[in-house]
Amino acid sequence: MELRHLRYFVAVAEELSFTRAAERLHIGQPPLSQQIQALEAEVGAQLLERSKRWVRLTEAGKLFLDDARRVLALSEQAVQTARRAQRGETGELRIGFTASTPFTPLFAAVVNRYRQRYPGVSLLLQEMPTLPQLARIAAREMDLGFVRPPEHAVADSIRLTTLRQDPLLLVLPQDHPLAAQQVVAIGQLEGQPFVMYPKSAGTGIHPQIFRLCRAAGFVPHVAIEAGEATTIIGLVAAGCGISVLPAAFEILHMEGVCYRRLADPAAGTMLQLAQRAGENSPLIAAFVAVAEEAAAEARPH
Repeated sequence: MELRHLRYFVAVAEELSFTRAAERLHIGQPPLSQQIQALEAEVGAQLLERSKRWVRLTEAGKLFLDDARRVLALSEQAVQTARRAQRGETGELRIGFTASTPFTPLFAAVVNRYRQRYPGVSLLLQEMPTLPQLARIAAREMDLGFVRPPEHAVADSIRLTTLRQDPLLLVLPQDHPLAAQQVVAIGQLEGQPFVMYPKSAGTGIHPQIFRLCRAAGFVPHVAIEAGEATTIIGLVAAGCGISVLPAAFEILHMEGVCYRRLADPAAGTMLQLAQRAGENSPLIAAFVAVAEEAAAEARPH
């Protein structure tokens, strides 16, 4: 049974005239009559009573009309759903983000703008360090990820789009001697106890701190490791050491802690959007476009 046969029948049933139905459908009356007869033969029931002066629905025809309308409505709904999916307007996106990402105004701007523009898309957001995000994106278990530059080169299967540059800041107890300076060189941190993410956390900041310190001629002394930035800042406030974190965390004002800029040009990081290379999903393309748009607007001009 073809959808066009149902459309023909509905037109005749609503017009109760083959002539008017043929005009409405822009086809000839004889072919329309033949198609209705073929439909009745396929259904195995008479749907219409005809005379030279009138057309009436049989009881079978009345019941068939209700179902025919439902089928046609569902077919139109299926078409519209497919078209919306093709435009990236419906579906589900699985998105990861690092712990520092929500503290950047750009993250909120991207998510809010995307939700407003594509309200039919469900966003599943999950906090996760950079390396696990990249692994899950490659395995197609996640679609996109807000990440920091990883320690090692990224596989060819992953594409990174840089959204913004972020400086790294020195996190100090307020009464620390270096707190008197507005800008501190990495070399001045030699011999200081560091409070850091563990290497196993998979964050890019851990190896970057080691690279910066080695470039300044020393290896950092890690006094305490903690998996959460808020814990790290709290330990700094407690006098357990110093730390280096992305500037996004500066928004966390904790009593007894201050933030200072680092003089070294390499003391910076990036917020990047990771996706699979060669991805052709309209959903993903639409999110990336919104992220790039928001990032461009946020950059200083």
